[in-house]
Amino acid sequence: MDSGEPRWAGFFLVIEGIDGSGKTTQSTRLCERLNSEGLKALYTSEPSGGPVGLFIKEEVLGRGGFPPEVEALLFAADRFLHQRDVILPALNAGLIVVCDRYFYASLAYQGAQGVDLNWIRELNSFALKPDLALYLDVPPEVALARKKGKRDSLEYLELEGRVRSIYVKLALEGELIQVDGMGSIEEVGRRLYEEVKARIS
Repeated sequence: MDSGEPRWAGFFLVIEGIDGSGKTTQSTRLCERLNSEGLKALYTSEPSGGPVGLFIKEEVLGRGGFPPEVEALLFAADRFLHQRDVILPALNAGLIVVCDRYFYASLAYQGAQGVDLNWIRELNSFALKPDLALYLDVPPEVALARKKGKRDSLEYLELEGRVRSIYVKLALEGELIQVDGMGSIEEVGRRLYEEVKARIS
């Protein structure tokens, strides 16, 4: 990841979390609130809506069967295009970019499947360092209940448990700021908003 000082007029915010943590709901709500306050904010997500991102959604996440190393390569390719075509232009235009998942998701998800974390970091060495990266922490059991058991429960709990462990480790090492994801949508939203507002005021 590019660890240099930010070189843009805007603010790059990343929100991470396990599947079912509520990060998409909270990311969109936060973006709406910032815009309502007169701050120009853009919501975006990974996988992106670009050609590689759409392939990931349809084939990798939809059908599966890809080795985790190939998944990491595809996510990195999507991230490169997403950064070039969406994120960086918005930051240069002075917008607050709220990105639902980013580089850390590759560390967490492909790392949870046994891919070497240093290799993932090297693969994503082009990635911009966010101004703020938040991790919304929710136990897998709670996240599964929120998803109403849409996936195989045991498989989900095992994978997301490993993913959560990596996210927590990244937070302990200072790469992410951990935010309690338990409580009502309004309560969690307030916690996220306070973290962001303290840094953009």
